[in-house]
Amino acid sequence: MNPDLLSELTPKNPVNELAYAALLLANVIGSLGLTRVFYRYLVKRGVKRNVAVYYNRKIIHMLAGGVTAILTPYIFTSPLIPFVFALILAATLYLNHRRKQLLDWFQTSENIYEVNFCLAWGVSLLVVWLATSNPFYAVVPGLFISFGDAVTGIIRNALYGVRTKSWVGNIGMLAVTTLIGYIYMGVQGIVVGVLASIAEHFEFPPYIDDNLLIAGVATLFILFFTLL
Repeated sequence: MNPDLLSELTPKNPVNELAYAALLLANVIGSLGLTRVFYRYLVKRGVKRNVAVYYNRKIIHMLAGGVTAILTPYIFTSPLIPFVFALILAATLYLNHRRKQLLDWFQTSENIYEVNFCLAWGVSLLVVWLATSNPFYAVVPGLFISFGDAVTGIIRNALYGVRTKSWVGNIGMLAVTTLIGYIYMGVQGIVVGVLASIAEHFEFPPYIDDNLLIAGVATLFILFFTLL
């Protein structure tokens, strides 16, 4: 392995960073518990199950994926630990599907897109961090799928009551991703935010969803601008 790559992957404070990762994992678990309560509240109020599930997914995006992405550049010196934890979460959620033991307040048998979210979050972080050595650039794709995709999903869920695609939601996402892009990358980040918002409108079931497309497009153009 390239010595520089090995150095980039090696955490400088592994004990502290594992402790931070454990706290962030506790936040993820807490988010799941909170959304379970919220799910029961919505169902009792007469909200359709699929609508409640979809709201919960977006809340988890923000509370779990978003909070972790915001903190990552400040508490981790390497992408390795957050990447591994993202893979563990993805594997755990996938096993729920395989065993047919779904956490039904946010998982559904119709798709495994919450697994894709974890994979997209972790892989984009790893690739961009190693390619740019910039942890703030590295979290941009994760922030896009955590907050940008959450906003567009909430807008569509409120308007249509089903999981669907609509440019109205993409406009809401655009406002979020361009702001995030500018804060983390400057003017180039605005361009990345626009392209990611367009990518969100498309998906190719049953395996390629907007999480993968948003993170993939954002990663590709972050690397493109870095090379420039």
